[in-house]
Amino acid sequence: MTTWEYLTTPLLIHNTAAILNNWGKQGWELVQVIQGPEGGLVAYFKRPITQDSTANAGLAAAAEASRQFEGEAQ
Repeated sequence: MTTWEYLTTPLLIHNTAAILNNWGKQGWELVQVIQGPEGGLVAYFKRPITQDSTANAGLAAAAEASRQFEGEAQ
């Protein structure tokens, strides 16, 4: 049975393709884009969890992207 990990990230309207391509290169599959609670777009991604040690690399990347986004929003 496949086990999945999930990621959500805001999409900046002026940089949508670059954001989606970046996550796609890291093995993330776009599941859905919805309007967030504050009006922006939020992308939902998934990818299968592998047994190698790089499985958590996406979580570290997501945390870094979140920190960068929060810094821009302030």
